[in-house]
Amino acid sequence: MNQRRDFIRLIGGGVVLAATSSCAATPDDTRAAWRNPGAAETDPRCRALSWAILAPNPHNMQPWLVDLSAPGELTLYVDTARLLPITDPFNRQIVIGCGAFLELLRMAAAREGLNAAVEPFPAGEPRLLDERPVARVRFSPGGSPDPLFRHVLARRTNRTAFDERPIAASASRTIVDAAMASLVRAGSATDVARVERLKALVFKGAEVEAHTPAAHQESVDRTFIGSKDVAAHRYGISIEGGVIETAHAVGLLTQDRMKRPGSFAFGQSLSFLKTASDTSRGFVWLVTEGDTRAEQLAAGASYVQANLAATGTGLAMHPWSQLLQEYETQDALREAVHRELTPGGGRIQMLARIGYTKPVPPAPRRGLAAQMWRA
Repeated sequence: MNQRRDFIRLIGGGVVLAATSSCAATPDDTRAAWRNPGAAETDPRCRALSWAILAPNPHNMQPWLVDLSAPGELTLYVDTARLLPITDPFNRQIVIGCGAFLELLRMAAAREGLNAAVEPFPAGEPRLLDERPVARVRFSPGGSPDPLFRHVLARRTNRTAFDERPIAASASRTIVDAAMASLVRAGSATDVARVERLKALVFKGAEVEAHTPAAHQESVDRTFIGSKDVAAHRYGISIEGGVIETAHAVGLLTQDRMKRPGSFAFGQSLSFLKTASDTSRGFVWLVTEGDTRAEQLAAGASYVQANLAATGTGLAMHPWSQLLQEYETQDALREAVHRELTPGGGRIQMLARIGYTKPVPPAPRRGLAAQMWRA
């Protein structure tokens, strides 16, 4: 298996599609994957995958590798070069991202009258992600179209400031109802007192990460600034447009400066997060009883449903993960947010702020070809 991976891996990272693949290559455009997904594909598995790669995932790492060698099925692996070992030391968030990927795959297949049956971790649940498969998916006739699927192309992670419009109780209920599942329960808060407490907690989590050098560096290393840098990478956290381009061009806003406490760039990154937290109008969270890999996958599927439901109501959603992460300096905050939201027990898998704001462009995608193992 290692030899097969090494054969098709490019020096410098990333994976290219084997020459015999039945999936078409995506044009060289950072957001081409969002336009007519699957339109050029003849294999229904590839059509479904063209939608699956639009899934939300931590730091937009897009860690998915797919093997199509067996007819009528696919196997999902994780590219272990795209993990987050400092901020996600147990790979919990990466597994959640895989759950989101599998849910969009299921929804896309169902739209075509196919049932995509997911077998999680067919070789066993690993303590840490490795060469073993995350899931095996078998396609067969069936599947019921999901009405939320129509919102996939409008779904975003929106990190901008939210406006002052209050969130209707019916809108937050719609999100919670969409997220509820057999392994996942969901909750929401729009009342002022609780939202204020959560605002303080989430920003404190951002501050703790910023002042934990290794964790901060891991995030900054995956932040790309300016349209040229974003186009060169097509993954990670993208910062582009307007004054950002100017600040980057003159050297005020660079990855190197973002890593330095006291610099303009370091201060601006925290200011940006402070504005985001301060303008939160509500929060949504997902909880599982335990913290198994199967529960993490289920949380990813529920998050997709919640995000699509929010999109359908006109609400923006922005996951806020720092204080849920498992490195030592976040321990106190992680315990505090669990006391606030799940005093009876359970593991908070996702916490996201919600509110109203202007739409933003979709996040870049590496394209389907970059995430194929072999056909």
